[in-house]
Amino acid sequence: MNKPGILLEVVQVLTDLDLTITKAYISSDGGWFMDVFHVTNQQGNKVTDSKTIDYIEKVLGPKGHASASQNTWPGKRVGVHSLGDHTSIEIIARDRPGLLSEVSAVLADLNFNVVAAEAWTHNRRIACVLYVNDNATSTAVDDPERLSTMEEQLNNVLRGCEQEDEKFARTSLSIGSTHVDRRLHQMLFADKDYEALTKLDDSVSPRLEAKITVEHCEEKGYSVINVSCEDRPKLMFDIVCTLTDMQYIVFHATISSSGSHASQEYFIRHKDGCTLDTEGEKERVVKCLEAAIHRRVSEGWSLELCAKDRVGLLSEVTRILREHGLSVSRAGVTTVGEQAVNVFYVRDASGNPVDVKTIEALRGEIGHSMMIDVKNKVPSRKWKEEGQVGTGGGWAKTSFFFGNLLEKLLP
Repeated sequence: MNKPGILLEVVQVLTDLDLTITKAYISSDGGWFMDVFHVTNQQGNKVTDSKTIDYIEKVLGPKGHASASQNTWPGKRVGVHSLGDHTSIEIIARDRPGLLSEVSAVLADLNFNVVAAEAWTHNRRIACVLYVNDNATSTAVDDPERLSTMEEQLNNVLRGCEQEDEKFARTSLSIGSTHVDRRLHQMLFADKDYEALTKLDDSVSPRLEAKITVEHCEEKGYSVINVSCEDRPKLMFDIVCTLTDMQYIVFHATISSSGSHASQEYFIRHKDGCTLDTEGEKERVVKCLEAAIHRRVSEGWSLELCAKDRVGLLSEVTRILREHGLSVSRAGVTTVGEQAVNVFYVRDASGNPVDVKTIEALRGEIGHSMMIDVKNKVPSRKWKEEGQVGTGGGWAKTSFFFGNLLEKLLP
């Protein structure tokens, strides 16, 4: 049976399993919906793992509930409230080099251990969700005075990067269990990151620009949104998530991909039954979808680090990145047992690609104390000829996912 938000729940389950949706057909007129998804694993192969198939049938079956996936699937440890006792912190601010380092240093000094975190940057803004606990007890911190001190010190750090007439920066303790990717979208949407002066974030190359059109289907009374852009993992989730949070209902959709190109068509109405009739409404939806697509895009070098978890590890790593003149454009942190897994997309302080010598120096400094894998997402011809820079056991992981890496660490 159809219900509000069910499409997003289904797509969320599939993307949390690190499955790539290559085609999809969505139909949900009346009280029923029928969705067909063609999915592959990260390597582009058919999904044959019985554990994954059984899990999909269990969660999406007649007795399942998609939201339960946040607490039952072991491969999705970042972004859900399944990390045991922890305190959730949300940060939104103007982005600047070294900000993540300063934030993690404050938490380390106050003996907060970061068990998971995820940060996105877009149009000079940063949104970050951190899950922390007390270093001594490994439980959530509920002391009001200690939480107030932490919040005050973090806000002092954030105020240092705001300018006059800029949007306010803020730290808040989050309540509830919203999926972290959706929460980051919500935070940046509420911050109106889509109202940028430049059409694209400086970190996104022109070839990644999405072509989005809004038309009216007179016969059926729908607004039709067409999205044409470079394909990437979680693209459908990001678009459906944004439409859902903007209170639009998807009645029909066709999703397809050919090579590196994605084409997606959505037939929508607002939850009040109205279509997009004014140019202002159409322009706002286009801008919001462009922002949703670009928030997760990160070109250039990615650093994947694995080390024994301890208080101050995130602070140490981000400090070293800052000392090498690197700025973090996107980050993910998770903990599995005693192991901490960190993934950073980096660029130089000016937002330009990082020099290879800098990457080599960084690897030399960090590599002696932790496992490190270095990848260049968009290698130049030189690196295509010479091979990718990398170490750390030949991880198969090439995109911003924790699935394969976690499987190596899980008992």
